[in-house]
Amino acid sequence: MSQLPSLTLRRAHIPQISKCTQQQTRHASLLRRPLRPYTFTQLITLSDGSTYTQRTTSPAPVFRSTKDTRNHPTWQPSLDSLRNVEQDEAGRLRAFRERFGRGWDAEEVVEEGAEASEEESLMDLISGGNWDAGAAAAKEGKGKK
Repeated sequence: MSQLPSLTLRRAHIPQISKCTQQQTRHASLLRRPLRPYTFTQLITLSDGSTYTQRTTSPAPVFRSTKDTRNHPTWQPSLDSLRNVEQDEAGRLRAFRERFGRGWDAEEVVEEGAEASEEESLMDLISGGNWDAGAAAAKEGKGKK
């Protein structure tokens, strides 16, 4: 049988842990500079003609504002000239009205007698009256082909 080596022989082969020849080092991590975009000096012209300069990332030298605090009803609620005014600067409203007409947004003059007739007509709808007129219109539609 083979014999195990003695205890003293085994100790000689085990390295000692208490002596460390290498020391751990920590290198500095790389900190990148934050990206700061180039800014241009821009002249801002408001709708009333007043101007001021501002630093911005836009390369345009002059910016002309059509809507600002001087001509917007949110910022100037007391000005009568800004109330209920449709400004069609791009022509979009005009093009829409030419295509679809103006009947849906035309202002109606409300008279005193008009309210009563409107209520009566609504009551007719609720009560289910005037069924005969609808049936007659349906018969006319069937006859025409």
